[in-house]
Amino acid sequence: MLSYALRTLTRMALTFFVIVTIVFFATRLSGNAVDFVVGEGITSEDRELLIAYYELDKPLFSQYLAFLRAFTDGQFGLSFIERRPVSQIVLERIWPSAQLLLSAVALTLLVSIPLGIAAAIWRKSWVGSAVMMVAFLGYAVPNFVLAIVMVLVFSYWLNWLPVVGNGTPLHFIMPTIAMAGVLIAALTRFTRNAMLDVLGQDFMRTARAKGLPEGRVIVKHGLRNAGITILSVIGLQVAGLAAAGSVVIEAIFAWPGIGDLLVNSALRRDYPVLQFGVLTVALAVIVINAAVDLAYAWADPRLRHTVQA
Repeated sequence: MLSYALRTLTRMALTFFVIVTIVFFATRLSGNAVDFVVGEGITSEDRELLIAYYELDKPLFSQYLAFLRAFTDGQFGLSFIERRPVSQIVLERIWPSAQLLLSAVALTLLVSIPLGIAAAIWRKSWVGSAVMMVAFLGYAVPNFVLAIVMVLVFSYWLNWLPVVGNGTPLHFIMPTIAMAGVLIAALTRFTRNAMLDVLGQDFMRTARAKGLPEGRVIVKHGLRNAGITILSVIGLQVAGLAAAGSVVIEAIFAWPGIGDLLVNSALRRDYPVLQFGVLTVALAVIVINAAVDLAYAWADPRLRHTVQA
């Protein structure tokens, strides 16, 4: 298991290095950011200072080395717009994004797993059909469409819920539902399929033959064995949500998180903030995937024995 963990950490490091390189060269494709900032009133002296500070007057490879060296000072450069350390700006946005992501994951688990189990148990009744119809409908509706519809209905027409910011618990309702919508639909389908695979297994019939209550048979024996598949799906979906879903939702609701920061820094061509923000999201996705790999190896006895061998 230790060797498997070391291999996973090595893949994480290599993947992150590749992403760092891609992010650096990708952000240079839109032109010189300093020239864009000049149009907003920067003086020529400040322009020359910025060019010298970021080594933008040097060859691209030299700029790349300077970008890598910025990781050693803990500040990751200076923002073009706010003139503050990039790390300070990004750290202010991490916790609001984490709050929204955690609330969306919690809502997903509370709703999708019971619905998936119900759809599997009553698959031949109207209950199973209704659950799957709602799941397919939710899977087909993009999260930004759901967010816009909720804003129109609950904020514009009914005036029940606030739209901008994260100041109160009411601010969490619409962004959380919008982020969790597609994830709930996907996890409900996978939970149903995973439960269908185990409901007819011999160990389930043995558990019922011992006289165990049906609820205990479903939860302890059925869900426990189906949980290995569900775990992998949760990891992939949460990683995708952290990578892309939060950006759109935070932009719609003006949520003060990493997604909103990425959008604004991209529009203003604030290279240092954009680069570090993208790398923060990428690192979160890499860590989530690695954690899921390790949890999957720990939860699946077959894989665990293979890794130990």
